[in-house]
Amino acid sequence: MAGATFQTREEVDFVVVGSGAAGGIIAKELAEAGHSVVQLEQGPHLQAADFRHDEWGTFFNNDLTWNHRRGRPQTFRKTAGETATLRDRVCNYAHNVGGSSLHFSGNFWRLRPIDFMEASVRGTIPGTNFVDWPIRYEDLEPYYTRVDWEVGVSGLQGPWDPPRSRDYPCPPMAVKGSDVLLERGARALGYTAYPAPVAILSQPHNGRPACIHCGFCLGFGCEVNAKSSTMITMTPAALATGNYELRTHCTVSRVETDESGRASEVSYFGAGDNEQSQRARAVVICANGAETPRLLLLSDSARFPDGLANSSGFVGRNLMFNGYSEVAGLFPEPVNAHKGIPATRVVHDWYELDPNPGFYGGGGIDGRHPVRSGTPMESAIATSMFDGPTWGSEFKARLRQEFTHTAAFDGHTTSLPLDSNNITLDPELRDHWGRPALRCTYMDHPDDLATMRYFMDRSVELMEAAGAIEIHASYPETGQEGSSHMLGTCRMGDDPATSVIDRFHRAHDVPNLFLCDGSSMVTSSRGQPTMTIMALAFRAAEHINEFARRNEI
Repeated sequence: MAGATFQTREEVDFVVVGSGAAGGIIAKELAEAGHSVVQLEQGPHLQAADFRHDEWGTFFNNDLTWNHRRGRPQTFRKTAGETATLRDRVCNYAHNVGGSSLHFSGNFWRLRPIDFMEASVRGTIPGTNFVDWPIRYEDLEPYYTRVDWEVGVSGLQGPWDPPRSRDYPCPPMAVKGSDVLLERGARALGYTAYPAPVAILSQPHNGRPACIHCGFCLGFGCEVNAKSSTMITMTPAALATGNYELRTHCTVSRVETDESGRASEVSYFGAGDNEQSQRARAVVICANGAETPRLLLLSDSARFPDGLANSSGFVGRNLMFNGYSEVAGLFPEPVNAHKGIPATRVVHDWYELDPNPGFYGGGGIDGRHPVRSGTPMESAIATSMFDGPTWGSEFKARLRQEFTHTAAFDGHTTSLPLDSNNITLDPELRDHWGRPALRCTYMDHPDDLATMRYFMDRSVELMEAAGAIEIHASYPETGQEGSSHMLGTCRMGDDPATSVIDRFHRAHDVPNLFLCDGSSMVTSSRGQPTMTIMALAFRAAEHINEFARRNEI
């Protein structure tokens, strides 16, 4: 389906920047409501037939993600006192229709009621911007359910899961080898491993087929459309409305405003690097938690000298990555953790660390393949995770054994919002189009590091109870230096002095500008934010449509 075609000087109702987890949903919802919508995506519109089990292309040639060789450099530093240096994939995101929903792990944990009001319940944390959300779980639950059914989620209600108004549309995925071991360890220690909810179909749903368990999932696009990306679940529906135009290979440079301070058009570099501008009655930015604040900072003007919608100074601040840890275990029997989807079981006994062990935090542990040996090529070029030879025939035999006999128990944890962790514009480095490069400043709060260490220790205990004969445990004890989760940088809130958007995703400073993606989140979640981002998008679209109906945009 080709969709509509609009002229750039023809004012459309909405321009939506980005087509990922949030942008794909919002554009589809606005178009189905009868609005004219232009969606700008910086990458191509790939299809299932385009996806290959190409390990080199995926992990080393960055076929689905940006890097400096593709004209999009990023710089990184841990503190403001350091000079940021060029890094690849600090803020790691995709460049295609569907965004990172195209090749994510598909882990789909809902937030629980505590996540929305934890600062009030636990108390504020000195030196942080830890606050409650302006909404509650009950406000978002109907939209979580829409994600379940319209996007497609497989799962089973767990013993501590929050209330839900409707059951999952698909049963849980079959358990894989690494998660049989996770269940074994959890049972021995009195914990509960239960089916992980995932945005991957265990059976046909909404005209899409079930997962074929190819083993090339995390980092790869799905060759049969079983993975619930917005590319396959939302974009076709938007195109079918006749009100929607998808423009690919369009890199947005700034949002322009008129004399009254309202968003009036979106400038972008199209094919051939030609700069163009699309006029619009309203703009919705869904570029991700790193590129959304960057775009606002790039859109400064005499009226908005510190960046668009930034009177609070909160644009780019409070960056959260989510913490992680990994414990790999070698087993005497084959595990074959590389087969199937990334994770099929999760342990959430420590979702809230209560009573508090001396630091704030919480999260979950799931079973996976080790990050360094998820595919044959990754395993072949990796060094051994365990003690042993590092060269020769014995080394090769060891790698062969590790690939089939190793499981990993990964911790996914909270991250605190800090002023010192932020997205800004690099004062020296420029990208392919001459724009200041994205600069990331990030160092985990001591509580975040303590939480990661705590979950690593619990994973070691689980691995020992499961019968591992060798164990390798790690977490980023000197601080994380990159993530695919970029959260909190344009947070929602009722107070314009301490937030960028209101509870309906409207910018406090610009009445016809809306933001929705990971940047909207107030707290970090327990490590799997995408389902919440999608639920926020359904909710935001509903309110934007209502504002438009009442002529309030």
